[in-house]
Amino acid sequence: MKNLFSKITSAVVLLFTISSGVFAQQFNVLLFTKTDGFHHESINEGVDAIRLLAKRHEFGLDWQENASVFNDKALEKYSAIIFLSTTGNILNDDQQAAFEKFIKSGKGFVGIHAASDTEYDWPWYTKMVGMMFKIHPKNQTAYLKVEDSNFPGMERFPKKLLWTDEWYEFSERKADDLKILVSVDEKSYNPYAKWGNNEGKGMGAMHPISWYHNYDGGRAFYTALGHIPLTYSDQTFLDHIYGGIYWAATGKGL
Repeated sequence: MKNLFSKITSAVVLLFTISSGVFAQQFNVLLFTKTDGFHHESINEGVDAIRLLAKRHEFGLDWQENASVFNDKALEKYSAIIFLSTTGNILNDDQQAAFEKFIKSGKGFVGIHAASDTEYDWPWYTKMVGMMFKIHPKNQTAYLKVEDSNFPGMERFPKKLLWTDEWYEFSERKADDLKILVSVDEKSYNPYAKWGNNEGKGMGAMHPISWYHNYDGGRAFYTALGHIPLTYSDQTFLDHIYGGIYWAATGKGL
């Protein structure tokens, strides 16, 4: 009887170990989509796509629009935070402090599209993102160009790619160590836009679209792509996003 009990116990322990291994996640990520301004339709598709990425690549994912999650205890479980087309002022002073502490502890940030249209009055955040949104023309087709393929997720990104999106023009750089991954060729579309006194004429020969850098003890990745909902069903774009998530969460891949 004792031997039987021992065998049953061992079997239960083995089953638990196997089950735990099956459901173990590489890392945990917080997906944040709060808006205090324009709300992108593509957020819905973006959330669905990143959930599928989490399943495909076996990382934990929590989706939140409630900023109360930005406290030391709640953020402790995450390795990276994604801002998916957030807009406006979305965190109060205490929540900002928790986010800063999170990055300083060696963790990562991923900004997608309108993450650069967020928290303009928070200098720490704008420097982390690297460049802030200024204006954009109407959606157009243009050529993307890979500037640096030595980054996770860029392995299958073609050197030149015809792409349709909302082409952000950015204001001056907030950080001088940005490593540009992808640019857009302004000769292939019309960059002119005017909103009242805000006028955009393009950024010239180098118009960055995606970049990364080490920041304040942690890591930050940003891509301006992702305005159009169907973008989130494009495998090249999904590889691009996951590469940013992987690097931001782990620091690996370079």
